[in-house]
This record gives sequence, structure tokens and C-alpha cells, in this order.
Amino acid sequence: MIPGLEHVAIIMDGNGRWAKLRGLSRLNGHEQGAQAARRIVEAARERGITYLTLYAFSSENWNRPSSEVEGLFRLLERFIDTEIHRLKTSGVCIHTIGDMSRFPETLQNKITRTLQETSGNTEIHLSIALNYGGRDEIIRAIQRVGRLGVNVTTLDEQTFSDQLDTSFMPDPDLMIRTGGEWRISNFLLWQMAYTEIYFTDILWPDFDENALDEALTWFSGRQRRFGLTSEQIEGTTS
Repeated sequence: MIPGLEHVAIIMDGNGRWAKLRGLSRLNGHEQGAQAARRIVEAARERGITYLTLYAFSSENWNRPSSEVEGLFRLLERFIDTEIHRLKTSGVCIHTIGDMSRFPETLQNKITRTLQETSGNTEIHLSIALNYGGRDEIIRAIQRVGRLGVNVTTLDEQTFSDQLDTSFMPDPDLMIRTGGEWRISNFLLWQMAYTEIYFTDILWPDFDENALDEALTWFSGRQRRFGLTSEQIEGTTS
């Protein structure tokens, strides 16, 4: 366990490019990406990470070809069917963030069942971002605040955070993005105010335990100041 590291968030990027390099379909890449997710969940649990959040389907992904979107839904259903027993017995508590109202009803029902059946687990909290976008989440939180009748002139950060999809988890300490892109792609915009961000060229299907350890080692060398000076953190004066 690394001190100060409780929550890791990951943008799992590169499935399509991984498949293209091998002459495979994009869906083949997503299938291999699902296997990578399985490896990393287990590796995170073994390393004492309490919260893991995976960006699986963004609110912008609806703009992709319908065949790919439908394939992703089938893949998610199959992942639930094959992994639910292992997740239950290995202490994984599943959560979702995002607006799933647009998903097929059968998929919504399977997700709901998975949340219920793993709700008693506490070893690691795995949150899957589905139809998620940071801006959309903020808008929905504002709407919830309005329905509560909160006076916006007295609104504070904690009251607002309590209305976000992520209200049950701490803010990410480390965000990892695979695939060589250097952006956060509308992911956890409110929550990543002081998150350490690690970019790697490794395509997600190739991201393994060793790659995770490299990111964790990088994080352990960071000095997290949260607006303070180095001298304040180190207990010295200049």
C-alpha cells in the first residue's frame, strides 16, 4: 500500500488502435480491453487500493457507429454474466456513475442486480463510468441542488459534492490515462482538482500489472501540496 493513495481513476484508451495494429475489428480491441480491466481490478485489490474508477463509456461515445455501441453493450452484459461470481467472492463492491437511463432495459437490470449482489463487499470499490461525462454530472448535480431548495448564495463545496454521482467516494489521488493522449476527456472534472495525472503510451489492452506498478511508483515520488509550499509540507521554513 502506498501512503496517500486511496483512489485510482483510469481512462482506458487505445482499444481501437490496438485492434487496428493487428488487423482486427474495434470490438476485438474492446474485448481485449475487458480482459485488461479484469487484470487491473485484481492487481489494484492486491495492492491495497480501496477505490478504482474506470471510464468505460462516455456520454460522447453515443456518436460512434451504432454497431460499435451495440457491441459494447453486449460486451458489458457478457462481462457481468461471466464475472459476477468472481467479483462477489473476491470482495469487489461494484458502483456505477453516469446516466444509464438510455441503456437497454436488459442491461440496466443486469447492472442493478450486480450492484445489489456486491453491495456488501468492502475490499475494493470498483466504480464503472457508464454514459458518463463530467459536465453532464455537474449539470445533474445542480438540478438536484435546485430540487433540494438550497439557496445558491449559501451553497458550499460539500453540499454540492454530496449531489454528484461520486458522493460515496473520495476524490481520485491518481488518474492514469493510457493510449498516448494527453487530455482528461470530460472525466471527473470537479473531482480532479488536485489529482496527480499520469499519461502513458501503452494501449489499454497491453496495460498490465507491471505498467500499473510503474504508475504507482511515479505517484509515490510526487509531492502533493494542495496549495501549500514545499517548505510547509516538509515542515521547514525558507
